[in-house]
Amino acid sequence: MSVCTRSARLAQRLTRQSHIPIADLPAFLCPGILRVAHLQTSKSSPQRPFHSQSQRFTDSTVLDTPETQTNVAPRQKHLPSQCAGCGALSQTSIQDEAGFYTLTRKSVKEYLASAAPQESAEDAIVKAALKNAGEAAAGLELGDFTKPTRVLEPPVCDRCHKLKHHETGVSIHHPSIQSIQDTLFESPYKYNHVYHVIDAADFPMSLIPGIYKLLHLTPQRSLNRRSKMGRFYHGRKTEMSFVITRSDLLAPVKTQVDAMMPYLRSVLRDALGRAAKDVRLGNIRCISAKQSWWTKELKEDIWKRGGGGWMVGKVNVGKSQLFNDVFPKGRKDYDTVKKLPPLSVHQSEAGRPQSDAALAEQLEELQEAESQIDEPLNTSSLLPPVRPETDYPAMPLVSALPGTTASPIRLSFGNGKGELIDLPGLSRGDLELHVQPEHRSSLVMRSRIRPEQQVIKPGQSLLLGGFIRITPTTPDLIMMGYAFTPIEAHLTSTVKAIGTQDQTRESSVLNISLPGTGKKIASAGVFPLKWDVTKERSGPLTATTAAGISPDRLPYRVLATDILIEGCGWVELVAQVRKRPREMTTPETKVQWENERPEETTNPETRVKWKTAFSKETEEPFTPNQDEVEEEEKVEMLADEEVQEPEQSVEDQDWPTVEVFTPNGKFVAPRQPMNAWLYARKPVSSRVKGRPRKSMKGAKKAEKKRVRARM
Repeated sequence: MSVCTRSARLAQRLTRQSHIPIADLPAFLCPGILRVAHLQTSKSSPQRPFHSQSQRFTDSTVLDTPETQTNVAPRQKHLPSQCAGCGALSQTSIQDEAGFYTLTRKSVKEYLASAAPQESAEDAIVKAALKNAGEAAAGLELGDFTKPTRVLEPPVCDRCHKLKHHETGVSIHHPSIQSIQDTLFESPYKYNHVYHVIDAADFPMSLIPGIYKLLHLTPQRSLNRRSKMGRFYHGRKTEMSFVITRSDLLAPVKTQVDAMMPYLRSVLRDALGRAAKDVRLGNIRCISAKQSWWTKELKEDIWKRGGGGWMVGKVNVGKSQLFNDVFPKGRKDYDTVKKLPPLSVHQSEAGRPQSDAALAEQLEELQEAESQIDEPLNTSSLLPPVRPETDYPAMPLVSALPGTTASPIRLSFGNGKGELIDLPGLSRGDLELHVQPEHRSSLVMRSRIRPEQQVIKPGQSLLLGGFIRITPTTPDLIMMGYAFTPIEAHLTSTVKAIGTQDQTRESSVLNISLPGTGKKIASAGVFPLKWDVTKERSGPLTATTAAGISPDRLPYRVLATDILIEGCGWVELVAQVRKRPREMTTPETKVQWENERPEETTNPETRVKWKTAFSKETEEPFTPNQDEVEEEEKVEMLADEEVQEPEQSVEDQDWPTVEVFTPNGKFVAPRQPMNAWLYARKPVSSRVKGRPRKSMKGAKKAEKKRVRARM
């Protein structure tokens, strides 16, 4: 069959040059006729080349450019234009940069050997035919008819090889939001969709603030029922969805994570600021690629939506892993492929013009389809050309190293229906630069953590990794801490914790920070425990199936907050405080409070507020008399005339507070508590221990004594 293919191509070429009539050859017997496009000179079509930014992206040398082709060995020309793992352009000059290939590596040698053209016995027959053809075959070479043998899967560059097999590598320079914006502007699609990937480990710290304005995205739909679904900007429609990845870190069961959606939506609304006050926020998805939670639904949406899909987010948020799981593999739309009619070479002169025109049209389509592969890459475009579409392409490399993806990776699906583009991650913070290289991998939360309960007493502090310290500032108050972080938590006295953190004290507690980090320790701020979680933490007292007591009637409050550590996790802090007498809403407390402080009950404003509160508690209507109403109106008028005082600081409030110390005073933030400990704690065993079995030790000897005593 291969001999027939090469002979048919040679005969077709000779027929066009010397107009020698030959017999009809059906296309299914000699499919080589369809590949005559390789024998003609390819027309140069204008195409915007790709380049990587010198300041943000890793610079790479392209081997396919016309200036470097003369200095490259012939076998180097068959390297893949881009690394399938990180997307960097292939190069063999700078060893420490992304995209470098060692030609002596085994996988590279096998790929080059399979991709390079080889001469076989059949090629010798074609070569002899060319010699016998004489002038008719002038200008033809054997390389025009030689076809590469079976090509293996393209190998990854040396950097990706070390990351995959040895887990060692150097991060790239992270791009700026401006470079991501310029890349989006080069989209060839009219309809685009941005998937803003957010990590669940430190949600919402990985949110890009002001992403709608920075990327010129379509504003979110408001709560108004007449609001528009979408808008076009510069002839394109670019929408966005929030994708919270690694949601299996939040709870063990999918139904529990789904129940957190109102909480996640509320926290995200607060993080977006006033711009998200009146929006619907119905474009949030909570996905776990590890547990396959909601990945199938997102894959179907990507397939139905088509167009350009862009993975945007910070480093180490799970973009590449999500890309691997939601890309529509094996779904090439073969029905839309244009089926070519069988070709034949007619012997009659009447049929020749029509067949030549049809053949020329088909060859032109093949030439345009293959021009993107054969043309060399340039360096003037941020968006690289798309790879040839396959059912199961090589996926981007998934690694814990921040900044694994060096350049945009484009993969098309559905026979050109759409593309999915994995973009390099934005800078998330430099916390790993303060940690020893051998401990940097421990900063990434890989699986759900079930922490131990730490009881922080007055005079104690909680150390994380030996270089992050959480110290309560409220005296005479006991707090409970739950460290949902992969780095080790240690509870010790504040004096010892300061010495360990500053690296001035020899301790058995491991400090994973670099030498000299102790001099950079600074206060990251004082954070109050201002969220009330009494109902969630009181157990059967407030449960509707048990006592069902209202949290307002309890003599205490349970306050909590979550301290986020960028890229690592969070620490849940809980404290129980006693309510003040005025905060109680029971009738008994009212009588006691009026007896203890009668001077405050004479104030009309205070009396009206107390009566209003007690009327709500007892569900009795309250109608103040006219004198009280007038007094209340006078108080409100005087309050409006007075100058408004500034808001009270954290120290002036009654909330318990903690102070956090980190390198340079960064990498932490507060969050509304998630109450993850309620899902992570060990369930109480339902097996009730019964009465212990009576010991049988010495029973036989005692029985003998009783028998002897009777005798």
